[in-house]
Amino acid sequence: MIEAIGADITTLNVDVIVNAANESLLGGGGVDGAIHRAAGSELLEECKTLNGCPTGQAKITKGYRLAASYVIHTVGPVWSGGACNEEKLLTQCYQNCLALAIDYKLQSIAFPCISTGVYEFPKQQAAQIAVNTVFSFTKMNAQFKKIIFVCFSDDDLTLYKELLNEQ
Repeated sequence: MIEAIGADITTLNVDVIVNAANESLLGGGGVDGAIHRAAGSELLEECKTLNGCPTGQAKITKGYRLAASYVIHTVGPVWSGGACNEEKLLTQCYQNCLALAIDYKLQSIAFPCISTGVYEFPKQQAAQIAVNTVFSFTKMNAQFKKIIFVCFSDDDLTLYKELLNEQ
């Protein structure tokens, strides 16, 4: 089942939540800061051992005080007008998160809206990439029982629900 909900990603009882992180993996603003605060200081300590993460890639940690058992940290691209492989890098974020979840035999995953906050990726375009990538990936990998797009704003939720209805 693939769905979009309006919620606080840090409260979801799923196997893994995805963190829209920066390359340092040491916390930041938005969803990244919220996840670090909710998980507790142990998350930061584990992230310090990962030596950062390049844009488009993903790394996994324990969830600590979160309801989710794990956190997959991925670094989305900063929007630079579309001429710097932003679409490809954002696609890779979703693909690498899903592949890592499969490696860990996780069956439920929750994604935030990657790169659409301070990284300023256009929301419509980012949502289309997210939905298309997830549907394409799951056609070849039936392991997932639940994939959730977690939207912080009502506008994002409406956008994702419309895109999911088109599938």
